[in-house]
Amino acid sequence: MDVYGEILRGTALPRFSPLCQRFDRAEVPDAGEAVRRTLCEAGVLERLRPGDTVALTAGSRQIDRLPEILRALAEAVRSRGALPFLVPAMGSHGGATAEGQRALLARYGVTEETVGAPVRSCMDTVEVGLRADGFPVRIDRLAAEADWIVPVGRVKPHTDFRGRVESGVMKMLVVGLGKRYGADLCHSAGFSHMAENIWECGRVILQNARVAFGVALVENACHRLRVVEAIPAERIPLREPELLEQAKALMPRIPFDPLDALFVRRMGKELSGAGMDPNVTGRSVQLGVGPPHAARLAVLDLTAHSAGNAAGMGNADFITERLRGKIDFTPIYVNGLTCRDPAGMRMPCVMPDDRSALLACLHTCGAAGPFRAVLIEDTAHIETLWASEALLAEARENPALTAAGPPRPLPFDGEGALGTLAFPLAEQL
Repeated sequence: MDVYGEILRGTALPRFSPLCQRFDRAEVPDAGEAVRRTLCEAGVLERLRPGDTVALTAGSRQIDRLPEILRALAEAVRSRGALPFLVPAMGSHGGATAEGQRALLARYGVTEETVGAPVRSCMDTVEVGLRADGFPVRIDRLAAEADWIVPVGRVKPHTDFRGRVESGVMKMLVVGLGKRYGADLCHSAGFSHMAENIWECGRVILQNARVAFGVALVENACHRLRVVEAIPAERIPLREPELLEQAKALMPRIPFDPLDALFVRRMGKELSGAGMDPNVTGRSVQLGVGPPHAARLAVLDLTAHSAGNAAGMGNADFITERLRGKIDFTPIYVNGLTCRDPAGMRMPCVMPDDRSALLACLHTCGAAGPFRAVLIEDTAHIETLWASEALLAEARENPALTAAGPPRPLPFDGEGALGTLAFPLAEQL
């Protein structure tokens, strides 16, 4: 027995029961048709003239059916005789290089072939105006040189700040199109001023750059498109805060509070900007601790899409040796330095395997048991979760939860790796 096993041998993992959450699963059935319909209803295409060049933004997050959305938008632009092209709008992501950002889009299926419009990537920015405090506001040179700009953004609560607008269309204009400069400017005073910076810089861009309209996307709790809405440029500051409230109401939640431990099988940049969405985990080095108020958190693996970027791992208490072996510190440090976020770059305690990471959480959580613990695949997929036996009585009183199997021990192999958690639906709790 290794030294960790010796310390942890007095702590036992509880049995877990799989639960299914009932979410409002209403979604847009056909993303392309939804784009065409909202463009027609909003009348925004009338601003385009034959021969106009139109820069469509594409961000660095996994968005439901994004290639389909951008293809329909590009086709609609071409129907007016205008010439669409895609601009990566992702601040300092992709290693803060033009090729890195193009490659990041390709990993999300956004290419000239899938969208039907060329992808033009650069990191150069040009000034479009000044904030009231005199700071220059800059955006991507290729977008600024186009006749029109159309930002496409998913509206949702941000992982690290709160404000009238958070993640969405205005952030796409300011941070996304601002490239490394815009990301640095908005983070210059820390996350406590982030919302104000996006709001002020966004208004400068809307007043001075040729933004034709925006396309706002809202997803349901299962991360499927719920809303696709074209917004005239002048109405973006009015409409986006309303859509943010709708997005907040649709956010998935862990249905127990408090917890002794939260176990997350994987984190990833395509799942959340923070790898694990703090709106789900309740853990944010910027916003503090919120529901489900987990005393300890372990994350076991990093997705391949993250390409080594484990930014946000500082929100966890324990990770595994497997996760540590996948880390590339360059994108983490580029992201963290730009955001003035050293806490998000910090590495948690590293345990040799999955089992020891979970046991370490319980051993250090300050509770004697029975432990209140939840295991999730990742923060983008919590319609199914695994709850310890101590939570089952509470689960029976929740009409939004259904049992998908009886309590059982978590399956580990001889190396301490957590096995597949696939349970057939069974009887009601």
